[in-house]
Amino acid sequence: MNSVVSNPSATENNNSPFRVMVVDDSAIIRGFLCRYLSEDASIDVVTTANNGAVALRQLAQHDIEAVVLDIEMPEMDGMTALPKMIDMKPDLQVVMASTLTRKNAEVSLRALQRGAVDYVPKPETARSVNANIDFRRELVEKVKAWASRRRTKLGQGQPLALNGGLGAAKAQPNFARPSRPASASGFVSAQRPAATITGLSGTKAKPVSTAIAGANGAAYGAAMGSAPIVLRKGSVRKPKIMLIGSSTGGPQALMKFFAGFTQAPSVPILITQHMPATFTAILAEHLGQATGWPAVEGKDGMEVKAGHIYVAPGGRHMEIAGSEGQLSIRITDAPAENFCRPAVDPLFRTAAEIFGERILGVILTGMGHDGLKGAREITKAGATLLAQDEASSVVWGMPGAVAGAGLCTEILPITDLGAAAQKWLQGGMA
Repeated sequence: MNSVVSNPSATENNNSPFRVMVVDDSAIIRGFLCRYLSEDASIDVVTTANNGAVALRQLAQHDIEAVVLDIEMPEMDGMTALPKMIDMKPDLQVVMASTLTRKNAEVSLRALQRGAVDYVPKPETARSVNANIDFRRELVEKVKAWASRRRTKLGQGQPLALNGGLGAAKAQPNFARPSRPASASGFVSAQRPAATITGLSGTKAKPVSTAIAGANGAAYGAAMGSAPIVLRKGSVRKPKIMLIGSSTGGPQALMKFFAGFTQAPSVPILITQHMPATFTAILAEHLGQATGWPAVEGKDGMEVKAGHIYVAPGGRHMEIAGSEGQLSIRITDAPAENFCRPAVDPLFRTAAEIFGERILGVILTGMGHDGLKGAREITKAGATLLAQDEASSVVWGMPGAVAGAGLCTEILPITDLGAAAQKWLQGGMA
């Protein structure tokens, strides 16, 4: 483990590693979490705690940027400690870590409403934690994504190792690295010159930052160079379905997106959010409570109705089948796409075959480039595509990919995106 940071002012504006605390009552799990995080050169685990009370004392003594917080602990559990941590340090990035039970999934999503920024579904046993490559990767990626976003908002420098991507990871002979290509889901920060957005009339809008984070970020940034992001015209026909793809930071983005609506849409809404099983059903419930609209986890053969929200089930792809007058959900166990299941591409691809240009697609914050191929399919058919802008995204991987490919009609902050979507659903804005 790296050295403890004891002088906050010394790290305030330089390019030091992200300062992280791990809180878990199991010494074994705590050790694994510290090891995985510390293996990345852009992360410094400065301290640990075995319960919420100790974590609060440590937070008062150390300059911490991000915390990995267990839920179930003696003396003071994670949900009790969470608001106290946020009160003590409002810009603290807290990632909840919990096992995959319905109770813990519900608590994790409730924690997002109380100040946590994200969650990591923790394998149930120490042995599975140590063996689960996907868990390791997700833990590191999310901690880095949120800590990076915090520094960006505060105008502070990023770790020098971050620009080196996964190649900057420290050499650890005992670490079993994934056999899949690291760039497919690694957190890569590829800086390229500030670009401009070219509007529909061909005039240039204000310069925008276009740092790409996510899958193939380095290659994407190099390929794009300083080329402008070009907007395309949307469909002149009223959409008959809305499709949404999201990943890292997606649950909060979805809530903000739907908050922009003043009335229930008159079309079906299908969502692919990268989440594990159990979590997706609870996300649907939370969306239903927040919007007041019917919202469920999609099931195979389920009829698709206007004004209803359908969330792809964790671990399975959700597609749409049938015709405009008789639509149904199709759930498949097909191989992962873009290393994701559920993936956005199958949903967009199958909808393009049925609705063509009468689709409103929306890509929200997320790591990687899932949704890019599907977005090409729906825009090739003439559909309208909206994307969340970089400034409001936790990671501008997914929306950045479709924006850079010139597929978007509008690129907006999440607080404006819902209202824009509602206008398109009411008859378009062309």
